[in-house]
Amino acid sequence: MSLTIADLEQLQAQHPDWQMELVDGSIVVMGPSDYESEEIGTRFSTFLNNWVMPRRLGRVTGSSAGFILPNTSDESGNNGDKEPRNLRAPDVSFVRADRLKKTKRDFVELVPDLTVEVKSKTDRIKPLVEKIELFLKLGSVVGILIDPDKREVAVYRLDQNTVTLKDGDTLTVPELLPGWELAISELWPPVFD
Repeated sequence: MSLTIADLEQLQAQHPDWQMELVDGSIVVMGPSDYESEEIGTRFSTFLNNWVMPRRLGRVTGSSAGFILPNTSDESGNNGDKEPRNLRAPDVSFVRADRLKKTKRDFVELVPDLTVEVKSKTDRIKPLVEKIELFLKLGSVVGILIDPDKREVAVYRLDQNTVTLKDGDTLTVPELLPGWELAISELWPPVFD
């Protein structure tokens, strides 16, 4: 049985504390992140928002913002389902202002321009990369995977080689955020004396 976004919304109404995604018509319940991963996502979001907001470049959201994604076609080009079967929520996302002029009190039916995933302690890399690749295939311009275990940031663009950044490197996304720079070392939570 393939579930719909209406099914997901009904389940969320019954369990408002659960964070869920709809993946190929199946509900996936997301567990809470470990503290460090959530802090890294918040740090990334803060650095990004501090650049985006004063320039009115668009909207930055966190891990609870749901995006209704277009259906993907099978190899023959058929798309039998008209009802969207994917509602996904990246850990951090950015949507350009010209694509979402007014915020919505609902899920948005679009693909974010920038998709960011932060590997939590229990995540496996392969599903995170597959999620980023899906967003890129559907229209995201850039996908970023932050791996706290390796202290690496992988930057994905459709049909291009992955760029891996480490401490000492600087992240830029000129196609979406001209002039924005983020030192990779700034992502990692500080140690307080």
